Amino acid sequence: MMNTINKLQETGIVAVIRAQNGDEAVKIARAVKKGGIKGLEITMTVPGAVDVISELSKEFEGEEIIIGAGSVLDAETARTCILAGAEYIVSPSFNEEMVKLANRYQKPVIPGAMTVTEVVKAMEAGADLVKIFPASLFGPKIIKAIKGPVPQAPLLPTGGVSLDNVAEWIKAGSAAVGVGSSLTAGAKTGDFDKVTQTAAAFVEKIAKAREV
Repeated sequence: MMNTINKLQETGIVAVIRAQNGDEAVKIARAVKKGGIKGLEITMTVPGAVDVISELSKEFEGEEIIIGAGSVLDAETARTCILAGAEYIVSPSFNEEMVKLANRYQKPVIPGAMTVTEVVKAMEAGADLVKIFPASLFGPKIIKAIKGPVPQAPLLPTGGVSLDNVAEWIKAGSAAVGVGSSLTAGAKTGDFDKVTQTAAAFVEKIAKAREV
C-alpha cells in the first residue's frame, strides 16, 4: 500500500479522467500515461467506469501505472472498484464506511475535505491522503493555511489546478495535485497528442517546483 502512495507522490500528479464514454476514457488514459503521469483516476461519472478500470488494470499490468477510482461516494462502490482492479479510491467527500472498506482491503483512500476539522477527521479515520476539494474556491493559500496547525497533513488539492498555478500548489506544501479538465481538454476535440503534451508539461513543472 505504501508503494502505491509513494508512486502517486513521486510524480506529484493524479490525472482525473472524465469522459463521455468508456472508449474516450481509455484513450485519455493512454495519452496521459504517454506524457509521464503514473496516477490515473477513472471517475465514476464515466459511463461503464468499472469496466474501464478493469480494462486498464489488465492493459497496464506490470507497468509503473496506478489505476484508481474517483468520485466514489460509498463503501459499496469502493469495493466494486477494488475488485475490478482499482489500486486506490478517491472521493469528493468524507464517508467513514468507505475509508474503513479501503483500509480493510489495504488500498490507499483519498477522501475529500475542505476545512481543518474535515482534514483531521479524515486522517483519524485512516485516510492516506486528503483531497482538498474544490480547491479552486481558495487557491494555493488553503494548503498553507491547513498545514500551519496540521503540518503532517498529506494534502492533494483538486479543482482549479492548471499549468499556470501548479508550481504554486506544490510550493505551498501539496503532496501531489489532482488535475482534470486543464489536463484533458484536448480530448474534447479528439486531440490526444495535446493531452500527452499537457501531461508532460505538468510533470516537468512539478519537478522544477520541487527542486526550488
